[in-house]
Amino acid sequence: MRFLLDGGQREFGRSLDAMLTAADTPAAVRAWAAGDHGPGGVLWKRIAEAGVFALAVPQAHDGVGPLPVELAVAFVELGRHAVPGPVVETVAAAVLLDEAGGPAAGRWLPRLASGAASATLWVSGCGRYALDADAVDAVFTVRGDELRLAPGPGVLSVSADPARRLFPPLPGGQLLARGPRVAAGAARAARWAAFVTAAQALGTGEALLAATVTYVKQRTQFGAAIGSFQAVKHRLADTLTGLEFARPLLYGAALSLAAGSPRAAADVAAAKAAAGEAAYAASRTALQLHGAVGYTEELDLSLWLRKARPLRDAWGTPGACRATVLADLPAPPAARPPVSGSVGE
Repeated sequence: MRFLLDGGQREFGRSLDAMLTAADTPAAVRAWAAGDHGPGGVLWKRIAEAGVFALAVPQAHDGVGPLPVELAVAFVELGRHAVPGPVVETVAAAVLLDEAGGPAAGRWLPRLASGAASATLWVSGCGRYALDADAVDAVFTVRGDELRLAPGPGVLSVSADPARRLFPPLPGGQLLARGPRVAAGAARAARWAAFVTAAQALGTGEALLAATVTYVKQRTQFGAAIGSFQAVKHRLADTLTGLEFARPLLYGAALSLAAGSPRAAADVAAAKAAAGEAAYAASRTALQLHGAVGYTEELDLSLWLRKARPLRDAWGTPGACRATVLADLPAPPAARPPVSGSVGE
């Protein structure tokens, strides 16, 4: 099956790419990692003005969504440009609030759609930390069937990616909603978070591959560009194949989400596993082919290298995603009883 974006979706992706290219995202990422959220906040406003967060918010709350295909287009670009901040969690929080309903949805959803407010989300069983809880207007937490507004960010923990600032969620806080709609909303929000994380990972892998291809065309050994060596070509081809196999899974999951398919959870899990593994493989290829220079923090490549592994595991490790896919497969047919007697009877 082929998945082709229409003209408007392609133009949306190109406009985001142009905007983020002009925004000097590496400087914003470095500032964010150091605890300076100013440049990242400016970038956040531009992304919101482009309509990215409104894609997850229904029209009843001043959004235009939910539009999963457009969200996939947007988050591939956010990953390609290493945009910092809890962009995934803001989308997931919007999905949760829409499902939970009540006064909290009316208060927060229009603000999330417009970029007037930012949020992060922690769901019990989906990880130990709330991402960038010190940089947002609201930290939403779900334990069981209770949705709360956390009282604060907690204590900063160490992350493999300095621009992913991790905070253990604090207990207590204002109770916003309780009941089965919260539990259902948390499951739906985690599914959408896995989906947009897969898109972000795919964009990260594409950026790593593009940077590596550029480098191997310039770096020479024995009087020739290393990109002309057969082993290098094979490594790059394998990396490209992984990314290209993940792409249709991502857009297939988008269509499942849009249709409300009962297979949506499995389709999202398949996309998340494939995109996460492909991005991580791209980071290993980039590091190996860049050689010692790839280890330096001064090289912008490091900003993408350090994102690939956390994105692979965020909102569903590869193992957990594969288990979801396997659980959705139909049961194998019952084994036929052995035929008695011997051959020739």
